[in-house]
Amino acid sequence: MSSPIVEVQGVTKRFGDRTALNAVSFNVEPGDIVALLGPNGGGKTTLFRILATLLAADSGTVRVCGLDVDAAPAGVRRALGVVFQAPSLDRKLTAAENLKHHGHLYGLRGAELRRRAHDLLTRVGIADRSADRIETLSGGLARRVEIAKGILPGPRVLLLDEPSTGLDPAARRELWNQLDAIRRSDGVTVLLTTHIMDEAEQCDRVILLDQGNVVADDTPENLKGRVGGDVVTITGHDTPALTRRIAELVGTAPAVVDGSIHLETPDGAALIPKLAGALAGDMQSLTLARPTLEDAFLHITGRSFETEAAA
Repeated sequence: MSSPIVEVQGVTKRFGDRTALNAVSFNVEPGDIVALLGPNGGGKTTLFRILATLLAADSGTVRVCGLDVDAAPAGVRRALGVVFQAPSLDRKLTAAENLKHHGHLYGLRGAELRRRAHDLLTRVGIADRSADRIETLSGGLARRVEIAKGILPGPRVLLLDEPSTGLDPAARRELWNQLDAIRRSDGVTVLLTTHIMDEAEQCDRVILLDQGNVVADDTPENLKGRVGGDVVTITGHDTPALTRRIAELVGTAPAVVDGSIHLETPDGAALIPKLAGALAGDMQSLTLARPTLEDAFLHITGRSFETEAAA
């Protein structure tokens, strides 16, 4: 078996009285696309900054390609491509010029730099806009330039912080197509932070962060499988009374999250007619769905993703 390309062991980081990361540990295997998924304030960005050598942990160790981020930060940076949440392109320069100047920082010059920049802009589908200023490009196209810039030096690990920020659904899907193509063609390992569920669904693994702790680390399907069946959601005018009636009908107390009643059941299709018949006059809505990563977060933490993000 290959050695992990990213190793995080017992990483803790505090800001005053607040613990942003609490003994966080996980590994990332070469060639995987892995999501650090959690609500805002869960510790994702702090961990991203530590991985990118921009912030030192209070304790614990982080290794990228076998190099310690504290002992050998320059070596780690040579192994990394980094795409920040905030745009890092010069909007007055063209797409090609942005890649050219970024390449100079890594010692790339001349024909080799021009060839590589053109190849990457072609690969992300914007070679025909390479002479256009960034300020004239849409958010989705500019994000493609960011990706090309991140992989220009030939990194082994690509770090992305909330890569879909500001993108519409179509641009988000295209971004993911580009990331998967880059992973397959270059063998780049991708580690990203996100709070978007459908983004995490497309990853090989999801590391679920909650209040600075790793509460789950598994494939998206296995995480959803923890819910154990279907998810029934009920709303009504009198939530406490409706919750008590449902508990009497099914023999177990459902969860109440943000005014909605959530019930996990192995056979939702059989339960729906029973609930509809008994609660018809008291319900506003009754829905049945397969578990999502948001349901998995609720199942694991006891809190909704949106509530945690707001907090």
